[in-house]
Amino acid sequence: MTPIPSSQLLDALNWRYATKKFDPARKIPADLWSALEQALVLSPSSFGIQPWKFIVVTDPAVKASLVPISWGQKQPAECSHFVVFAVKQGLGEADLDRYLARTAEVRGIPVDTLAGFKKVMLGSIEKARAAGYLDTWQTHQIYIALGQFMAGAALLEVDACPMEGIDPAQYDAVLGLAGTGYATVVACAAGYRADDDKYATTQKVRFLPEDVITRI
Repeated sequence: MTPIPSSQLLDALNWRYATKKFDPARKIPADLWSALEQALVLSPSSFGIQPWKFIVVTDPAVKASLVPISWGQKQPAECSHFVVFAVKQGLGEADLDRYLARTAEVRGIPVDTLAGFKKVMLGSIEKARAAGYLDTWQTHQIYIALGQFMAGAALLEVDACPMEGIDPAQYDAVLGLAGTGYATVVACAAGYRADDDKYATTQKVRFLPEDVITRI
């Protein structure tokens, strides 16, 4: 693999912004969207457990129904693809067994050779459960996937807008997540900015590197 120039990365990150107004007529081409879905699949997570589901919404009626439960923000309806990031709640031994079965399948090894790894993972999960932060820990993983998705979108010149201004419980109801063990955490609209979105040309404000980076 040949690395991209560092300037290309920085140009993409400077180009991106939280798009407030999408062009509803412009759709993300299938090949680009396939790559972005793979970026989600390839997202890293603690132990590699992948405690998530990504619900991709393209149905116009469903997207429109999400606007009232997104504080009236119109990005869900106007964007090309709307992704809802849901976390697996109450992670347990069965979830680990599913992950280890997949590991054995991909790597071509007997699943029983992973017993030691399972013990380590299970110990960490049960410790987190006992301390009351298991779901919080897994929820944090969702934001790793969100960041990877947004960075990938920027490199492909696809606009995106992360959205926490949503009603998770109502999202769960609309998307059929209630009772599945998965719960909405955050969402991200993706597509192409409208020509008249004033925020597209608003200067990006960031603190200076020396204000936020400490080198030791």
